[in-house]
Amino acid sequence: MAIELEVPGDDRAAARRAAELIAEAGEAAVAERGIFGFAMSGGRSPWAMLALLDESPQMPWAETELFQVDERIAAPGDQERNLTHIILALSMSHQPALRPMPVTSRDLAAAAHEYETSLPERLDLIHLGLGPDGHTASLVPGDPVLEVGDRGVAITDGSYQGHRRMTITYPTIEAGRRVVFLVTGEEKREALRKLLAGDESIPAGRLRNDSIVVVADEAASTGV
Repeated sequence: MAIELEVPGDDRAAARRAAELIAEAGEAAVAERGIFGFAMSGGRSPWAMLALLDESPQMPWAETELFQVDERIAAPGDQERNLTHIILALSMSHQPALRPMPVTSRDLAAAAHEYETSLPERLDLIHLGLGPDGHTASLVPGDPVLEVGDRGVAITDGSYQGHRRMTITYPTIEAGRRVVFLVTGEEKREALRKLLAGDESIPAGRLRNDSIVVVADEAASTGV
């Protein structure tokens, strides 16, 4: 499995390039299938990317279904929720595209199954981040969720950085038509090196997909 690496410049340039790749994939998906199934990760790194997508005339928002890659189990509006920041980054006209993860359900296992059934058979594009510890989505080191192979969406067994999570799993990511990582910051260098090497000691290194592009800034990619 080959991973394509692009280093367009600083973190702003990386966000811009990732936004371009997503918009291009959206146009292609709409031309081929009439709809764009796009899943987005949380964290701080993609905020600028999403703001650029919100303003992009190329992005086919009217034909987009925007799913979440992962979400913290927390109350609506909580500042730790990925959804909170996605809503802040999107203009009102684009928010109907959102398909939030139902993390406030009393039955989280049933909610995860419900969300899985709402996903398309294959997502057109999955945006992923990369943690300094090598996690991606909420596939975190040491959690049993890493071994889930029979479900497309699952709940982490333990708390990670203060919260349990709902996350898409390896089977969903590996079925995606394209995966775009956005990796910024010097603290990600070692994890990025392992990702590019397919090092299975980190969760991201276990991912297999035939179409992976990593967009990294200069700070993250120096020396990798």
